[in-house]
Amino acid sequence: MELAKESIRSNDRSRYFVQGIWALITNSFLIGFIQGKIYQGKIKNVCVPGLNCYSCPGAVASCPIGSLQAVIGSYEFKFAFYVAGFMIVIGSIMGRFVCGYLCPFGFFQDMLHKIPFYKKPKTFKGDRPLRKLKYIILIVFVILMPLFIVDIIGQGTPYFCKLICPAGTLEGGIPLVLMNETLQKTVGWLYAWKNILLVITIIASIIIYRPFCKYICPLGAIYSIFNPISIFKYRVNPEKCIHCHACATECKMNVDPVKNANDLECIRCGKCKSICPTNAIEYTYFKEKYTY
Repeated sequence: MELAKESIRSNDRSRYFVQGIWALITNSFLIGFIQGKIYQGKIKNVCVPGLNCYSCPGAVASCPIGSLQAVIGSYEFKFAFYVAGFMIVIGSIMGRFVCGYLCPFGFFQDMLHKIPFYKKPKTFKGDRPLRKLKYIILIVFVILMPLFIVDIIGQGTPYFCKLICPAGTLEGGIPLVLMNETLQKTVGWLYAWKNILLVITIIASIIIYRPFCKYICPLGAIYSIFNPISIFKYRVNPEKCIHCHACATECKMNVDPVKNANDLECIRCGKCKSICPTNAIEYTYFKEKYTY
C-alpha cells in the first residue's frame, strides 16, 4: 500500500511540474503583468490547447474557446474553421489529457484542492446530472448566442467569457484592473458579478475536486467527446486486472476505468495507472489491444 501511495505522489509531482511549466510557457510575457497591457504579437493568432485567457497580460497565445466565440458569428470563416479544426485535432490526439496536463486553470484548481478542509466529498447527489451543464453552456453561450446575437456588422460577443468564465477573471480581469487606472474607473456590476463567480469557484475547488472542469468548462466538454476515439487512450488488460476497484476508488473524477477506461469525464491524470497493483492499466495508441 505504501508503495502504491508513493507511486501516486510521484505521478502527481510529475503532473504538477508539467502543468506549472506549461502555465509559465503560455503566460511568459511577464512584463505584461507589470505594465498592465496585453501581448499583441503575431503568436496571439495561435491557440493553446487549454483554457488560458486571451486577456491575461502574460498570455502569448489565445484561448480556443474565446477565439471560437469571437469569430463564429463574423465573416472570418477561415479563422473560425482554424479554431474548430485546432480543437478537433487536439481532441483527436489527446482527448481530455489536455485537461489533466495542459490547462493552467486546471492546475489552479488542483492546487486549491490541496488546501485542508474538514470534509471533502468525493461525490454528492446530483453530481452526475450536473456534469451535463458544461455541454449546455457550450451549446448556448459558446455557439448559439455568439452565432445569432450579433451587431450590425455581424460580429458576435464572447458571452461565455463575458458572463461566466472565472479563468478570464483570474487571469485577465483582475491583473488588468489592478494595473490600469483607467479600467478601475470603468468597472461596474459585470466585473463584480464575475468576481463573485470566481470566489464561488475558488471555494468550491477547495471542497470539490475540479468543479469547473466537471460542471462548467465548455472546452472540457469538447475534448470529452474525443476521449473514446482519441489516439492516446487508456486500456485495461483483462489478464492482469484483479477487480480490486483501487483505480475507481482513487479516481477524483469518479471514473471506473474497468467499466470504461476512456470515460468522458476522465482527464487522464494517471492516478488509476499509478495505484493499480498489477499494472493492468496501460497507455495505448491507435488500435485497441484488449477487449473483454
